[in-house]
Amino acid sequence: MKSYFTTIIAVIFAAVLATAIAPGLLHAQEPIAYPAREQSREQSEQDRFACYEWARETTGFDPAQAPVASAPPPDTSIGAAGGAIGGALIGVAIGAIGGHPGRGAAIGARSGGLLGGAHQYNSEQEREQYLREQRANIAEKRDEYNRAWSACMEGRGYTVR
Repeated sequence: MKSYFTTIIAVIFAAVLATAIAPGLLHAQEPIAYPAREQSREQSEQDRFACYEWARETTGFDPAQAPVASAPPPDTSIGAAGGAIGGALIGVAIGAIGGHPGRGAAIGARSGGLLGGAHQYNSEQEREQYLREQRANIAEKRDEYNRAWSACMEGRGYTVR
């Protein structure tokens, strides 16, 4: 039981850490433009904004309001503990028929706990997969926006990396 709670704490810690780090990683991927034709600072800012608007309209992605990957709705299943309790109750009933309610409760609790824990494990795996897919989708949209913005800036006489 202790390792189960340790795992839960580790997953929560990793999720909080990833949430705190992710915005910085996404921001670090922005391209840099250098005015190759000696454009003034004012002209550079106007060009950057015009390209921002064009890339946003073209791709449908707005880096100023970039979405953040979020977890799907929480799993409402009963988990290992709930499975153990439910299994114990069923086991008592079945064991009582055979004259061994205590043994039936113990067997039911173990079986229910295993089944509830297995379902919860699958749910955690599915949640992690969902988050990975969301992050990949956001990164793909950001990359498409960056390519559009870079093409616009290069068309206006900037060197972009």
